[in-house]
Amino acid sequence: MTAVVLPGLMAFAALTALAHDQSVALPGMFGPGTSLLFLMNIVPLIVTGVLTHSLAQRLPEGEETAARAVHRYDALLVLHAVAASAATAWAIGLSSHSPAATEAGRNTFFLVGLALLGGAVGPQLATVAPVAWVFVTAFVGYRDIRRPWPWAVTLHPAGYLPTFLLCLLVFAAGLAALTRTRRPV
Repeated sequence: MTAVVLPGLMAFAALTALAHDQSVALPGMFGPGTSLLFLMNIVPLIVTGVLTHSLAQRLPEGEETAARAVHRYDALLVLHAVAASAATAWAIGLSSHSPAATEAGRNTFFLVGLALLGGAVGPQLATVAPVAWVFVTAFVGYRDIRRPWPWAVTLHPAGYLPTFLLCLLVFAAGLAALTRTRRPV
């Protein structure tokens, strides 16, 4: 598992450091004008991708015997990977005075939690849910160029405490779903 997760975390750190304030103007689907997509909204998908890939690699026979607490190991892997990516993003954000970089750390909590909740429903949904969220919010998440809708939590400013708490709640729910649901073969 580490063979995939560690390079993914290194790629997350490198992209956060290099592109923390870069944005792309996208056309708004339903509103007037354009939407801004900060590259930091996409970077957490690296972490969700490597974690969902890692969690999909399983040995059903070993998990059935319950000789090891596989769910606990999976939860520890997710917890450590998300904590490392969030700490990296926050350190880069604080050192470079970039709110967008700190948003990447917060958004990692939300998107990984969303992936874990999706994985409890179906293995394909674990990969699709965070990607779909990022692209839906990119195109329809803004009222206008600087004001995201309340539901588009990954677009909210970095210092907004209710959004941070919601992201932590989604992450905790995802961890609970990971440890309490059986993964299909």
